[in-house]
Amino acid sequence: MSESDDLIQIDKMSIDQAAGAFVMIAGAIGSLLLVIWQSKCHCKVNLCYIFRCERRPPNEEELKTLANEAKELKNKTNKMNKKEDKILKKEEEILAPEVEVQSPRLVPKTSKEIAEEKEKEKIIDEKLKELI
Repeated sequence: MSESDDLIQIDKMSIDQAAGAFVMIAGAIGSLLLVIWQSKCHCKVNLCYIFRCERRPPNEEELKTLANEAKELKNKTNKMNKKEDKILKKEEEILAPEVEVQSPRLVPKTSKEIAEEKEKEKIIDEKLKELI
């Protein structure tokens, strides 16, 4: 075997393959910088001596404001959940007596039965409108 057979031969790249390789490398570097920048540790970024950035952990004031915002958000979600639970309970109260397992009907309904069903539907609609 000659020396040229031992070397790895690489085919020439087309322009779209070169662009894809560039995009993948840039994405990898960008995601690494993003992880470093979003971390709460102290770090300095010196990118080719063009600019210098510094990331420090939040101070006590920032932590307090973040904690207050989290508490407010939690209170709002709790209030919304309570209102939703009340509405669901009222809906269950309204619809619970109406839920009945009926066997298939072999005889057509009478006009009296149809009128009763319409009245029940009206009552249910009125109660739902009151809730809203």
